[in-house]
Amino acid sequence: MNAVRGANMNATRGANAGLNCSHRPPCPGCPRFAEPGIAPGARAQLDALAAAHGLPPVPVVLGEAETGFRARARLSIRGRVGAPKIGLFELGTHRVVHIPNCRVQHPLINHVAAVVRRALVESKLTCYSDKAHLGIARYLQVVIERSSQSAQLVLVANAATPEPLRDCFENIRGRLGSQLHGLWFNSNRETTNTILGPEFVRICGPETVVERFGGASVHYPPGAFGQSNLEVAGRLIEHLREEIPIGARVAEFYAGVGAIGLSLVERTTRLRLNELSPHSLQGLTIGLSGLDAAERAKIEVVPGSAGSARAMADDVDVVIADPPRKGLDPELRSALVEAPPARFLYVSCGLESFLADTASLTAAGKLRLTGLTAFNLLPYTDHVETVGRFERA
Repeated sequence: MNAVRGANMNATRGANAGLNCSHRPPCPGCPRFAEPGIAPGARAQLDALAAAHGLPPVPVVLGEAETGFRARARLSIRGRVGAPKIGLFELGTHRVVHIPNCRVQHPLINHVAAVVRRALVESKLTCYSDKAHLGIARYLQVVIERSSQSAQLVLVANAATPEPLRDCFENIRGRLGSQLHGLWFNSNRETTNTILGPEFVRICGPETVVERFGGASVHYPPGAFGQSNLEVAGRLIEHLREEIPIGARVAEFYAGVGAIGLSLVERTTRLRLNELSPHSLQGLTIGLSGLDAAERAKIEVVPGSAGSARAMADDVDVVIADPPRKGLDPELRSALVEAPPARFLYVSCGLESFLADTASLTAAGKLRLTGLTAFNLLPYTDHVETVGRFERA
């Protein structure tokens, strides 16, 4: 497959050995900063799994960029009036490490954070205090749209309405100009560590950030999940596309806004897409509206949990699942074991759950693990994204 060609060559690159970061320590964002490839422990576990199933050592797909590859960030805002900090929490604390020169974030994210910080100062806006549950500005989410090289901003506030942030918003709009894609308010008045509240108010700009995968336009509302490393995410999607036979009937669980599914439309005769999140379903609906009538007619969207939608896997050729870190819903996993599809493609962001699910899926002998590929989606961390191909025995 194209995405894997040259992976071994990429894995041996040493150019990043000279990288340094002024924020480490105490910034916890890149525990393996400047180390090439995926974490050795993850590599060992994947190779052991491959060997147990008679497969060769696992190829690792890397991105080309060593810095500036993160196009999406959620940053905490803490500090005093006139001296806000925007960055990441130190491990185990609510103390924010200010990271104005982050090496892995897209440069525009760093610029946006600096503009927001100045706007907070000039508007004399208070910053949130976890202990007192007081203060307004709480979090900042920034998403870069590659085609326009502009930034979608969400300011998360300990406020019921956008009104206390009006001066701050106007300051941001004036300073960013054409670099601003859209500006949003999000209310989060809970005392939990959850970053985003359920409701968003659009201050200005388009409804969604738009990316393209496999020729399809994919729409991301501010509350929808999206990958931060779009180059490697694109390679992962291309890998999945190559695993889908032309004319196949496909069911995808945990489909999100449709980054995978919409890229497969022209390869399929029938496509079922399942998703639970209302924000992701909103983005998926907008993406579907851009298709022509013939393409739209072969797509069925099944809202709800993957477990409740498990019958969607009946009478299809290929099943795809891209679950959260906890792994497959038990009901879906049981259905795949009892009535395995001809091919099951499992996209995993949690290695431990993937190992456990693989053991369950193959225990009865009805499904075989026939392929493994790792993607370095979050370089310099312990995270690894894994794609497993299972086939009916």
